[in-house]
Amino acid sequence: MPEVVATWMRGGTSKCWVFERDSLDVDGRSLDEVLLRLFGSPDPRQIDGVGGGTSTTSKAVILSRSTDDAADVDYTFAQVGIEQAVVDWGSNCGNCSAVVGPYAVRRGWVTVGDEVSTVRVRNTNTDQLIVQQVPTSGGSLDEIATDWIAGVPFPGTGIKMWFVDPAGRTTGRLFPTGQHADPLQVGPDSYQATMVDAGAPVVIVPATAFGLTGHESPADIDARPALLSKIEDVRRAAAVAMGMAATPAAAARAVPKLALVAPPADGRAQLVVRMLSMGRVHPALAITGSVGLTLAARTVGTVIHDLAGDLPTDRFDLSTPAGVVSTWTGQHDGHLAVAVTRTARRLAEATLVLPGDELPGPTLVTAGTQLHDEEVTCR
Repeated sequence: MPEVVATWMRGGTSKCWVFERDSLDVDGRSLDEVLLRLFGSPDPRQIDGVGGGTSTTSKAVILSRSTDDAADVDYTFAQVGIEQAVVDWGSNCGNCSAVVGPYAVRRGWVTVGDEVSTVRVRNTNTDQLIVQQVPTSGGSLDEIATDWIAGVPFPGTGIKMWFVDPAGRTTGRLFPTGQHADPLQVGPDSYQATMVDAGAPVVIVPATAFGLTGHESPADIDARPALLSKIEDVRRAAAVAMGMAATPAAAARAVPKLALVAPPADGRAQLVVRMLSMGRVHPALAITGSVGLTLAARTVGTVIHDLAGDLPTDRFDLSTPAGVVSTWTGQHDGHLAVAVTRTARRLAEATLVLPGDELPGPTLVTAGTQLHDEEVTCR
């Protein structure tokens, strides 16, 4: 019976199983089939596998040493379906990205510095370069958990991640419509929105356009199906305006994401955001989405700039349902870059046993298929 070596890690507000690419090569089985069986899918409990039964705990990180001179590590993200025999390869997970640098340092794939080591990560899902700064006090990986982030009740190792030259990775332009703000007509109503593509495509709308303050909890918004339907209609209209779909009905469910924004109620942040992903409000903030919010905030004429004004420093603080998430804007090798800090922690080293039985349920659907709403919420 095949055995697969893996490392279980927490990255940001997600947990993921980390595999080296060669370890997933199993004769007679596709990569999708191997992952689904290891995770115990399809099954809402994932009872016969290593999946956690939620979207934030059914994730795989697949790594190899890069053959690209511009990167040290090639990183592919897989969202493993829970109730469906589906693996989604269509986007990156910003939270899980944080585990890549520490793993590469432990494996000796990079030159280690005395205090901080730089790991250049190429995400193959989006062709995005992410430069990570990993603490290596005394020339070795510092796994002492001393750093905290919103949404995680325990500390971890802080990893600063720079998304280098992130604009237009999906549509080819930072502002796909060519404008910093556009009216989106949905039925009789018009919504002023900023549509941005950096990290992930995002449509940004003032919360007041939907009769909200922007300070509501995820549960408050998710409990209003008519409101969610209206927000979804706006998101789909934005997909058409951004050139991502020919019609609203053809819009993908995962992207663009939609962010409801509002002024802060106190001085802890410069913007309040409730981001929707796959039809539900994110419990904190999709890290890939925070990149687009940051660049929009620094552009005059956008919905965010109208609310937040000129940012006084390179730091941007966003108030989310879980707390404040901060980003930084800077340069890397002459290219614009946006940084965010996540924490990571190694949970376990394991050898996973791959049974020889067949997958249950319907015919396997492979790469590029979108998952149900409840199966992708934390990116």
